[in-house]
Amino acid sequence: MSITRKDLRRIVLGDRQADRVVPPTGFTAQLTLFAAGAMAFLAVFAMALSLASGRLAARWGDELARSSTIRIVAPLDQRAAQTEAALRILETTAGVAFARALSDEEQQDLLAPWFGADLDLQTLPVPRLIEVIEEDSGFDAAGLRLRLAAEVPGAVLDDHSRWRAPLVQAANRLKLLGWLSAGLLGLTIAAMITLAANAALAANAQVIAVLRLVGATDRYIAQAFIRRFTLRAFGGAVVGSVLAMTAVLLLPAASDTGGFLTGLGFQGWHWFLPFTIPVLAGAVAFLATGAAAGRALKRLA
Repeated sequence: MSITRKDLRRIVLGDRQADRVVPPTGFTAQLTLFAAGAMAFLAVFAMALSLASGRLAARWGDELARSSTIRIVAPLDQRAAQTEAALRILETTAGVAFARALSDEEQQDLLAPWFGADLDLQTLPVPRLIEVIEEDSGFDAAGLRLRLAAEVPGAVLDDHSRWRAPLVQAANRLKLLGWLSAGLLGLTIAAMITLAANAALAANAQVIAVLRLVGATDRYIAQAFIRRFTLRAFGGAVVGSVLAMTAVLLLPAASDTGGFLTGLGFQGWHWFLPFTIPVLAGAVAFLATGAAAGRALKRLA
């Protein structure tokens, strides 16, 4: 059943006589409102998770891609000399923006979560760490390894590639999972509204038969159901989206100590995205009800 511009105007503006065909209250109304509201609430959180995962993947990728570490694994009496030699090599390496050796206090802070704050580095063969920050163009890791092997035998270059790829891949999969969840929620809304529309049509079979006797067309009857269920889905999704956005506002803000467990909200223009959920819910209800009404009216003919 195709929808003309005149039909859309009637659906938007409504028809008092046609609206009487659909029960204004009852199980189907409550089911549609609850399903649309609940699915919209969950869709907002799925969207927030997906966007936060995308930001996390970008941050991990940028931070790890532009940083490297050199470990100086040498006897204690040679460690300082080899560290200075490695820093001199880095100063003349194209693509290296900044390099520095971590202090004992910084290395102790890195090991504190595992060995405690009272760890004495002199009692453990802990290598000296050199932090390397790359330029946007990057540096030749293979060439740097060859220079270090020739001049600093205790130096080991770690360009973080083996750490970066799994982390970015995991974050991207979380992002994809969030969008897939939002899509499944949309299909669930369509299924619930289809069931509710079929129930309403079946419950009003006698009323539909009388309307046909007095000259009402199937198009006219279907439009009444489409309008009522579209408005119900839109209204329920508005309530669910507003409640979800309020809950997202109450989530903890992003912080370094909280890690991935914080910063799950929206940022910048992404706050406008949840407002599309009621519109999409109304569109899904429009299509699902139209299809269900067409099938049901043919069955009741």
